[in-house]
Amino acid sequence: MDDFWQKQDPKRPLFTDAIWSKPERRDQAGRLAIIGGSSSGFAAVAVSFQTALKTGIGDLRIIMPDSLKRKIPAAITNQMAGLAWAPSNPSGGFAMSAKRYIEAAAEWSGQVLFIGDSGANSETAQLISGFIIDKDYQDTKITIARDAVDLLVYDAESILNRKGCHLIVSLAQFQKLARAVYYPRMITFSQGIKQMAETLHKFTITYSVTITLFHDGNLFVANSGQVVSQPFDSPMRVWNGDIPTREAVWLVWQSDPVMAIASSWVSK
Repeated sequence: MDDFWQKQDPKRPLFTDAIWSKPERRDQAGRLAIIGGSSSGFAAVAVSFQTALKTGIGDLRIIMPDSLKRKIPAAITNQMAGLAWAPSNPSGGFAMSAKRYIEAAAEWSGQVLFIGDSGANSETAQLISGFIIDKDYQDTKITIARDAVDLLVYDAESILNRKGCHLIVSLAQFQKLARAVYYPRMITFSQGIKQMAETLHKFTITYSVTITLFHDGNLFVANSGQVVSQPFDSPMRVWNGDIPTREAVWLVWQSDPVMAIASSWVSK
């Protein structure tokens, strides 16, 4: 096997030290801010909230646009400790004035998850991209999943070059990002596991970003040229927000992104 690529058996973690060092006490288990939702949906935020708690995060803050305030039953929102309603625009997504809410969450947690259900709104896209590339928040670790990734294509060069940025992408999203930066290597649906590992290896040598990708019955994670893959038969967990949240929580606990993310796949 190539020295840059490791295969993880779902029943045999590669990084046992990381698994054993998972925080046992909630007051030592870190903080995560989850941001997402629009008037068109909030399901991923709800899944993400529950998954973060089950995974073992110490403390949570949730930010959703106030366009959802009258749409979500109080029985749900009352369970979300730390929920804040940020200003929304006429389309129901986050308005630019929501920036101060995101900045406050970043300063509080140091780890922000954009979970999606964001809507195809240019103002929301400008808000999220602007925060990610803001020089004042380059130390904040950021995970971006689902349709939130689609909002970043026009700032792809800056996003992909940002350290501490983690993207969970479909192959179609990966293709769009690669085309946006004129990446010379072909990325196709016909690529097998070995070819995809080689592509991710070379891509993450070129760019600072960490990438999680589901392809051909496998999850991949890549950073700085290092790749781990694992057979995975539940792709819906990637798209409903469960896997992105598990990964974001583990990134709170581990500084090595490949180790953290691969460990999140196999941890109970």
